[in-house]
Amino acid sequence: MHTPVTVIGAGLGGLTLARVLHVHGIPVTVYEAEPSPTARTQGGMLDIHDYNGQLALNAAGLMDEFHAIVIEGRQAMRLVERDGTVLHEMADDGTGGRPEVQRAELRRILLDSLPADTVRWGCKVSGTRALGEGRHEVTFADGSTVVTSLLVGADGAWSRVRPLLSDATPEYAGTSFVETYLFDADTRHPAAAKAVGGGSMIAPAPGKEIFAHRESGDTLHAYVALSKPQDWFAAIDFTDAAAATARIAAEFDGWAPELTALITNGDTAPVLRPHYALPTGHRWDRVPGVTLLGDAAHLAAPNGEGANLAMLDGAELGKALAAHPDDIEAAFTEYERAMFARSAEPATVEGTEVHGIDSENNTAQAMLKMITEQGQ
Repeated sequence: MHTPVTVIGAGLGGLTLARVLHVHGIPVTVYEAEPSPTARTQGGMLDIHDYNGQLALNAAGLMDEFHAIVIEGRQAMRLVERDGTVLHEMADDGTGGRPEVQRAELRRILLDSLPADTVRWGCKVSGTRALGEGRHEVTFADGSTVVTSLLVGADGAWSRVRPLLSDATPEYAGTSFVETYLFDADTRHPAAAKAVGGGSMIAPAPGKEIFAHRESGDTLHAYVALSKPQDWFAAIDFTDAAAATARIAAEFDGWAPELTALITNGDTAPVLRPHYALPTGHRWDRVPGVTLLGDAAHLAAPNGEGANLAMLDGAELGKALAAHPDDIEAAFTEYERAMFARSAEPATVEGTEVHGIDSENNTAQAMLKMITEQGQ
C-alpha cells in the first residue's frame, strides 16, 4: 500500500479501521474534531455482539483487552409493566453473546493499541472536494488542508465526506431519547435501583418507553423514549432542567413511581437525543478513492447494532485494503458490496424483528411473546 489511508473521525468505527490497518502494516492517519480523547463523555454501556462487534475486535487483535473491560452481570435483563410488575427476567450466567462494556473503555483500548501520532486531535473538517483521478482534498476549520488518494469518512451522522458520494441527508426518525443519570443509586435511589436490577430494564408502551442500564459503579443510566414530532420537543425548554423533567415525566403519568423516578430523580439535567436516519438501504455508486463506514454510511435509529456495525465495517474495510494492497478500487468495491447488504438487514433479536417504539406492539406482553417464541 503506497498511499497512506486518511480517516475522518476517531469514533469506534474509524479507530477499528486504523487498528486493523496498523496490524497489517498499512500507514493511516485519523483526523478528529474533538480536541482530546477526554473532551466529552463517550456515552454509556454497549453490548458487543459475537456476530459483528467481537469479530471486529478479533480482527484487531484486541480480544484479551476486550475481555478485561467486560462488566460481569450486566447482560441480565428484565421486562417490566408500567405498574412495575416484573413480567420476565433473564439472568446473566456468563454464556450470553453480548457482553457489556463502557463505550469510553472500548474507545480507550482502541486508542491505546495505536501509535501515539495516529490520531490528529482538534481537526474539525469544514469541507471536502474531489480533485480528479481518485484524489480528494479535505479542508479543516483552521484553513489547513490535506490531499489524499484514499479517504474514508467515519465521521458519523453529519458526515462531511458523505457529499462526495451521496446527496442523502439524515432525516428525523420520529422518536427521541431523553437521557438521565442517577448516581449512587443503591443508597440514594433504592427504589429505582431495585426496579432496574443488576443489568438492564425495559418498560415499553406504544409511543413511549423507559430503558435503563446499570453502568459501572453504582450508576443508573436511563433512556426515556418518546415518539413525538420535533416541534413537540422544541416547545420544551431543556435549559430549565426542572421544567423539562416535569414535562417528560407527565407523559408517564400513572406509571409506577420507581419507574418515573428514573426521570424525576435524575442527578444531571435531562439531555435530548433526537434520532435521525438515512434512507433504508442507502448506497452509492463507486467513486474512486473514497468510501464511508458506520453512521456516515448507514445511520439508523438506535437498535443495538450501530456501534457493532461501525466496528465491523472498519475491520472489514481494513482487511479488504490489506488483501488488495495494489488495487484500492478492488478493495473498496469488495467492502461496499458486503457492507450494503449487511446494513440493509432489519434489526433483529435472535432472528425476530424488533418492534419500533411507535408500534402498537411495543408492549411488555408483546416483547414477552417474542422472547418466548425464540426459546421454543
